[in-house]
Amino acid sequence: MARHQAKVNRQLEPVQVDSQRLWAPWRSAYIARTVRTQQRCIFCIRRLGQAALSRRLVLYAGPQAMVMLNRYPYNNGHLMVAPRRHVASPELLSREDRTILADLVAFAVERLRSVLHPAAFNIGANLGRAAGAGFADHMHWHVVPRWEGDTNFMPVIASTRVLSQHLEESYALLAPHFKAIDTALS
Repeated sequence: MARHQAKVNRQLEPVQVDSQRLWAPWRSAYIARTVRTQQRCIFCIRRLGQAALSRRLVLYAGPQAMVMLNRYPYNNGHLMVAPRRHVASPELLSREDRTILADLVAFAVERLRSVLHPAAFNIGANLGRAAGAGFADHMHWHVVPRWEGDTNFMPVIASTRVLSQHLEESYALLAPHFKAIDTALS
């Protein structure tokens, strides 16, 4: 009985904020950007040619939704699926737009599974800046492939993620698999 009454008095130690960095050249543009006010929405792209879409890492740009590689990925193949309409939350979308987004997320999982062979996925959305959204005014889904051991000692000990593939390599590998997306979804 005495052991049930005893309370453990533990103090939480502060988490180290200091972190190490590994070479990730595509992040320099993000890190160098000190003022993020009046930033253009990366999802609000209009009629662009294929070269411009490729530079923006867009794998698919349909009339109602798009799929693009995340320029600052958590893992190789980290995709974002976004509606073309600039809305902050899914309830502001039409049922048709929500259905298209769900279909695109499923298509992205299927393609990532067949090309990169991940063991699992994290799929989710950060709605609002307090939830961690980098672009809080334009809702989007994250599709993050996961592998056994991809969370290793580096993030825990050194607050650093290791990515084994350059973004341009990921884009070149995935782009051909998103060409027939309209046919696959109809």
